[in-house]
Amino acid sequence: MRAAVLPALNQEMELRDDVEAIGPGPGEVRIRIAASGVCHSDISLQDGTLPHPVPAVPGHEGAGEVIAVGEGVNTVAPGDHVIISWVPACGRCRFCLGGQPNLCNAFLERNMSKPMFTSGGGPLFGYAGTGTFAEETVVASEAAIRIDPDVPYDVASLIGCGVMTGVGAALNTARVRPGSSVVVFGCGGVGVSVIQGARIAGAAEIVAVDLLPEKVELAQRFGSTHGATPQQLAAVQQEITGGAGFDYAFEVIGRPETIRSAYDATRRGGTTVVVGAGRMDAMVAFSAFELFYMEKKLLGCWYGSADVRTDFGRLLRFWRHGKLDLEGMITRRIDLSEVNEAFEACKKGEVIRSVIEFK
Repeated sequence: MRAAVLPALNQEMELRDDVEAIGPGPGEVRIRIAASGVCHSDISLQDGTLPHPVPAVPGHEGAGEVIAVGEGVNTVAPGDHVIISWVPACGRCRFCLGGQPNLCNAFLERNMSKPMFTSGGGPLFGYAGTGTFAEETVVASEAAIRIDPDVPYDVASLIGCGVMTGVGAALNTARVRPGSSVVVFGCGGVGVSVIQGARIAGAAEIVAVDLLPEKVELAQRFGSTHGATPQQLAAVQQEITGGAGFDYAFEVIGRPETIRSAYDATRRGGTTVVVGAGRMDAMVAFSAFELFYMEKKLLGCWYGSADVRTDFGRLLRFWRHGKLDLEGMITRRIDLSEVNEAFEACKKGEVIRSVIEFK
């Protein structure tokens, strides 16, 4: 089958036609991929920001049809339509039993470090245990979340990572309160999903902040009430909050300077949520005094604090009733052969989401 392969860090993807998916073995399912989003985290695989073994098939945001199941699988059957999740719940660990299933590491620990594919007789890993830049993939059954067959695959694919992370950051991690003020740093695919989540939660003011004015303007389509470049933010903050700061600030970039800016834009007693995937060696400085005196909540956000067993369905219900715009987020539809061009467009901020459509 065809698949895009990252041969080594900081290399372009290679399109290969001799890739084979391994399995399914017991507890696994084979899925024919119909659509896969191109997420910035795939670029973080390419440049080493997020450590991962290579060579690998990138992609972790996909949807498709189950075509075979291994022994013991009873949650899905051939013919079922599914969204692939790289953060599924095992249902047995302390995090799953304690109400934090998004922190379950069982799937990643079991699948990220073992080859999922072969090419030319050599092993290939699958990014985050999924590898959705391929015509077929094999994942553990808990990573295949069944959906209704009338949900378009392109729409479904976005929920697998970016939309779940962003909307979940607002609804699950921060628990944005109705009537509150919100600022979002970074207006890519995850950022506009945070904006949509804040709108669904009933925030009164939602400020979109980005270096690119055109992205600030585009964010209005998804629910922002105000927009600003970083240089304009102080004036907007003064207008909305009288200079006190916002109730909630979301950083969706993963850089120390923007994390610091988000914290500074948060009012005393407010909440700062770090959603962006940063480097392991990127450090952020806070004074001991401000941490206790300002009483701001500084929260990390892993996968939107989601329980995919219920949250994927909840997001699709928002979409069905016109409260969550997923079609509008797809700004480029591509073939697998165009994945390198899609990466460059993502790096430049020219798209919200490119979606690979497998014909």
